[in-house]
Amino acid sequence: MNGAEVLDIGRDAIWLTIQLCAPVLIVGLVVGVAIGLMQALTQIQEATLVYAPKIVAIFLSLLVFLPLMGALLTGFMRHIAARIASL
Repeated sequence: MNGAEVLDIGRDAIWLTIQLCAPVLIVGLVVGVAIGLMQALTQIQEATLVYAPKIVAIFLSLLVFLPLMGALLTGFMRHIAARIASL
């Protein structure tokens, strides 16, 4: 295995990590901004108000996106296994 192949696998792993984290992080961001906007509009300055809806939204997004995450990880593992078998 040469340096280019190692860099290719590393780049694929970083891209996979971004793909796995992005849906959950985007949901957390949208919920956080929506709650912050609601707090600003209603002048409710409760710091703990953000946590419960964010936790519920992230948990639900994990349930929704878990099959996609599993498929991405399975595809990556098959790709890595094929590379190992070709050595």
